[in-house]
Amino acid sequence: MLGRGCGGRGERLKEMIAQMQAEENQKKAAAEAALAVTQQTSPPKVGAFVGRGRGMLGILSQQLAAEQPGPSQTRSFGRGMAMKSLLSASESQQPVQQQASASESRPLQRLTESVESLSLQPRAKPVPVVDRPPEVHLGEAGTSVTMSANYIRLQCDPDKGMFEYFVRFIPEVDNVRLKYELISSKKDILGDTRTFDGQTLYLPYLLKEEVTILDAVSRLDQSRIKIEITFQRKRSLGECVHFYNVLFKRIMHMLNFIRFGRNNFNPKEAVSIPEYRLEVWPGFVTAVENHEGGLLICCDVSSRVLRKVTAYQIIQDIAHGRDAGNYKELALAAIVGNSVMTDYNKKLYRVDDIDFDMTPKTTFKKNGEDISFMDYYKNAYGIEIKDPHQPMLIHREKASKQSPGQAQEEPKLIALIPELSNMTGLTDAMRSDFHIMKRLNMVTSLPPNLRQAKLKKFIHIVTETPETCGLLRNWGLKLEAHSIELTGRVLDPEKIIFGDRKITRGSDIADWKREAGDFQMLSAVDLKKWVVVYSRKDQQIADTFIATMKKVAQRVGMMVATPNCHVLNSDKPSDYVSALRSTIKPDIQIVVVMFQSRREDRYAAVKQVCLVENPIPSQVLIASKLKGNKVTAITQKIALQMNCKLGGTLWGVKIPFADTMICGLDSYHDPSRRGCSWVGFIASVNKEVTRWYSQVLQQAPGQELVDVLQPALSTALNAFHTENGKYPLKIIFYRDGVGDGQLKLVREHEVPQLLAVLKNVHSNYEPKIAYVIVQKRINTRLFTMRREEENPLPGTVMDHTITRRHYYDFFIVSQHVTQGTVAPTHYLVIFDTTNWKPDYLQILTYKMCHLYYNWPGTVRVPAPTQLRRYCDLIENQLELH
Repeated sequence: MLGRGCGGRGERLKEMIAQMQAEENQKKAAAEAALAVTQQTSPPKVGAFVGRGRGMLGILSQQLAAEQPGPSQTRSFGRGMAMKSLLSASESQQPVQQQASASESRPLQRLTESVESLSLQPRAKPVPVVDRPPEVHLGEAGTSVTMSANYIRLQCDPDKGMFEYFVRFIPEVDNVRLKYELISSKKDILGDTRTFDGQTLYLPYLLKEEVTILDAVSRLDQSRIKIEITFQRKRSLGECVHFYNVLFKRIMHMLNFIRFGRNNFNPKEAVSIPEYRLEVWPGFVTAVENHEGGLLICCDVSSRVLRKVTAYQIIQDIAHGRDAGNYKELALAAIVGNSVMTDYNKKLYRVDDIDFDMTPKTTFKKNGEDISFMDYYKNAYGIEIKDPHQPMLIHREKASKQSPGQAQEEPKLIALIPELSNMTGLTDAMRSDFHIMKRLNMVTSLPPNLRQAKLKKFIHIVTETPETCGLLRNWGLKLEAHSIELTGRVLDPEKIIFGDRKITRGSDIADWKREAGDFQMLSAVDLKKWVVVYSRKDQQIADTFIATMKKVAQRVGMMVATPNCHVLNSDKPSDYVSALRSTIKPDIQIVVVMFQSRREDRYAAVKQVCLVENPIPSQVLIASKLKGNKVTAITQKIALQMNCKLGGTLWGVKIPFADTMICGLDSYHDPSRRGCSWVGFIASVNKEVTRWYSQVLQQAPGQELVDVLQPALSTALNAFHTENGKYPLKIIFYRDGVGDGQLKLVREHEVPQLLAVLKNVHSNYEPKIAYVIVQKRINTRLFTMRREEENPLPGTVMDHTITRRHYYDFFIVSQHVTQGTVAPTHYLVIFDTTNWKPDYLQILTYKMCHLYYNWPGTVRVPAPTQLRRYCDLIENQLELH
């Protein structure tokens, strides 16, 4: 009954099964009947045990293999392993057999049920896996508007798809390259379009037979090999997303686009800016995802700025400049840390060092022989190196990830020729040059109509190029000829609340600059005792500022007294520090420090005193900005900022949700201080959501997930209780800085911390919670369809079609832009017990975008996530920064 196995483990296995049959008298008849059926059945499917002990042992190996971790279809299971499993199973059953369930404690019963489940009927064709229906979270508030987005629908041929096959070679083939050659030799049956990883074969169509047997000949020894190809399943769209993304990378390569990072650029359409020695490469970033509206590809326009200057030219300019004696240090500062692109292979490399002892005449080993860099580039690329004495740039390749316990590999060093390496990106000096940035914006900042025109051009290129069109067609895919059209909603403009019961209806572009300067602040703090520190050279500017400050502050309801002035004879950082230490007193409300120009050392010194040594609100000004006809407007903004730092409130919006605490959270990694990682946390403490508790905490180096949430939230709850006499009934978290790959981890790691804190407040405290991820670095763009594609109005909501298939998420366009294309913000609700309608959370989120007091209009993200960036280490806990 056990097949033709004899002696050793096979005989011992027979005895064990016979003994178990005796113990299982009530199952004996069923087992014998099952064994009789087994002798008549065909050998088990591919992947089960195949050998001398077929029959019952083969089925047993299938059953036990299915219980092991990993894919059972690909694992051999011998008699030794079967016997070992039976031994461990019988030993573990002795003390707990009465308590365990029948399926868990009786391996023979599992074996019998497995055998009884076999059928002599022909197997039906497997039903393709169908994606689960999307989770619908649709709002209704607002006015409907016709829109489009930078998403293109991928049409899928119903007769094609992603068909998965298991491949077995008889006899077994260990040479991976030979496996590929054997599969490639059967393209008359398998076709040219396929993907094979050595074991699993993916085809765009279903073969005629469920098990296809092919004959092939090995090129190594001319032996005959059988290829057994067994159909497994048709993969669902959700499982094919990664493959489709890889497919579009291949399409970009076929179109001769150059890939930098995750984006692809077209050097043939480069735009030259010769006056600044710059060149802009246009390109695209693509991402295929299974959305609520089906399989869609998001395609956004991208740009890459290249400098038409080589690293060699920079080194030469420094070497022949004024500081030629210190040129090595200056060259390292100018080049190291930047990326260069090599002309000969169009690849990007980060420069990690400059080796001044190595030159193009230096030799290295290639195929066991010494060859110089000059000879290598001449032989490989036909390039003549002009300067044989130039130093070499060094790039360190990142070491591949090692398995646990495996020794870390040394990083591979790549030497680059400076005269063949073009600099990329912009320097700090270029970014601070208004004229350069304005010229670049004319090329890179595209309005909606031009952006959509680029998208249509991309569709045309892909669908009209024979190679790319044929590749998509072979996999049963087709790009629609235009981007998708949608129906969005525009929320009603928010009413802005000022002092003296002044309420103004927000404009369509969500801007209230005029009202902020004319109406009184919602809550003003009189400035009675304050200090102004400035250089003697800026005496006239300081006098004008103080006079203007008194005038504009009174108009918005803030009374300003004459300050104490401290005049400096020089603008050294030490002079400012000495002045602050002598003038800061307990009764001083705020200090104003005026610089002649921007200098990081002066600013850092002032903030060191005002934040660490003697914490006090401070305001830093640049004297050169307080000139001309804009003094009044600038001073007005400064007055508003100073009122906020003193604990005042500029404006508000109506918050319909009582007893609700709004929180913002983000983590920050300081690149200038290795090993430092910080968490910024902020929470509202009043019902109008205008006053905030803030805290900055340190955590493990480089850690993105927040481990210090518990103490921060606990203290914030106490602050809310102190202000209101009770704890909040609802807590809304806005978590910034989380990518798609961390969504599940955040939900499993941070949300439990939050719940643990709430349990410790008191036994009956169970507030409703919503945990919302805020994503602003996205490629989604929305357009309103009027005369042509235009930017949507602030308050535009999109919560269907382009949203995630199995997430509760939505997009909101919250700000107005005057140049380029507006970018929406993506919100993903990963935990929610509020039972609110989608409208409520969408409206609350949009309201929060009105409460950032550095700007009299809406901002791109809710105020808590914007404010948490400015949480200083040492500040009064209820001060609004």
